[in-house]
Amino acid sequence: MRNSSRTRILASRIFVLAALLGCVLVPLAPAYAEKLVVTTDRAKIIKLPNQTKTVIVGNPIVADVTIGKDGLVILTGKSFGTTNLIALDGTGAILNESTIQVQQANENLVIMQRGMDRETYSCTPTCMPSVALGDDQKYFTDTGTASSTRNKLATEK
Repeated sequence: MRNSSRTRILASRIFVLAALLGCVLVPLAPAYAEKLVVTTDRAKIIKLPNQTKTVIVGNPIVADVTIGKDGLVILTGKSFGTTNLIALDGTGAILNESTIQVQQANENLVIMQRGMDRETYSCTPTCMPSVALGDDQKYFTDTGTASSTRNKLATEK
């Protein structure tokens, strides 16, 4: 009987210890986790906890962040895909971890598909050439060059 009593006492102590460890570990989890959706070439303002000191983006090719004051962060979609965002406080503790999903803007766009070649037009309201990830390389380069040249001419004095 003594062995079964010792076993029960040991089991109850292990249970209490596990419960206490569980209480200690819960506050270390992120304050909240959410899915952030942003479109390519657009910015979105998000609010992180005020004590945020460091923001990490898993894949900066997909999205980028600019840290403002009081937990305000500007999230910019750069390329299609999914990555994550982690917010840390001054001691390195995780305050937040979110998934970032970057999608293509669809409003007012017309996509011309010719076999494997694709061209994108922005129709606001008249359709004009625009560049988007996934467009045919020659179309993308030619349209991007024309747009850059126009912008350069517009800013010269």
